[in-house]
Amino acid sequence: MSNLDRDIIFDGSIPKLYEKYFVPMVFEPYAADLVSRLPQESLSHVLEVAAGTGVVTRALASALSENVTIVATDLNEGMVEQAKSVGTRRPVEWRQADVVALPFPDGTFDAVLCQFGVMFFPDKPRAFAEVRRVLRPGGLFLFNVWDRIEKNEFAHTVTSALEAFFPNDPPHYHARIPHGYWSRDMIEHDLVAGGFTATPEFTTVAKQSHTLWARSAAMAYCQGTPLRSEIEARDPSLLSDATIAASDALTQRFGPRDITGKTQAHVIAVRK
Repeated sequence: MSNLDRDIIFDGSIPKLYEKYFVPMVFEPYAADLVSRLPQESLSHVLEVAAGTGVVTRALASALSENVTIVATDLNEGMVEQAKSVGTRRPVEWRQADVVALPFPDGTFDAVLCQFGVMFFPDKPRAFAEVRRVLRPGGLFLFNVWDRIEKNEFAHTVTSALEAFFPNDPPHYHARIPHGYWSRDMIEHDLVAGGFTATPEFTTVAKQSHTLWARSAAMAYCQGTPLRSEIEARDPSLLSDATIAASDALTQRFGPRDITGKTQAHVIAVRK
């Protein structure tokens, strides 16, 4: 498996672990925030890309009128299947699709949402161009990205622990990918390269990440994301030990249970 594949493929046991540990710990509060920023007037068709296991999709299904069509896509079939198994309050159209080749006509959607997904797009201008293509004139592209890893305490603690565990070749997945696309200048450049000419609106949102057990957070980061593939590429037999090292570091910093850490992200809104 190439480095690129390891970064973007969520398969095997990852979707279930992602939904069990990661979604309630860090994604649910930001999903509610993102959907709350969606103007609901004049909406008839909404698309979500990189929907993962459906935390934003579920929020959309609860917040939007049943007259609004919701389509949710993800590159990874395993994530789509996991999202389907959880379900939504009302019917949603689920599709496996690559954001650089969306299977929809031009101008189909009033809004496109993406929660913590654009960081994974290998060719961001091309992906943004495809999002723009399927938006109607005046349509809204609304997405969020994690701020730099130092602003996100659990992710930073786990990454630092694995630097010590693998001193000669530390896995930096979280710093490189989820927390590697926070620069406003870079995002604005890629949006322009994708054809967006309107000035994007940036909002920084700080929240708290909470979980009952430090070991659950360690499981989320080490085994519920492609960091697992990075660890196993070094030595598959060390996955459990690396997870324990991350759990010990989280315990030392936050305590063993009922732990809370700061998270921070940027929300970007831009019109076609």
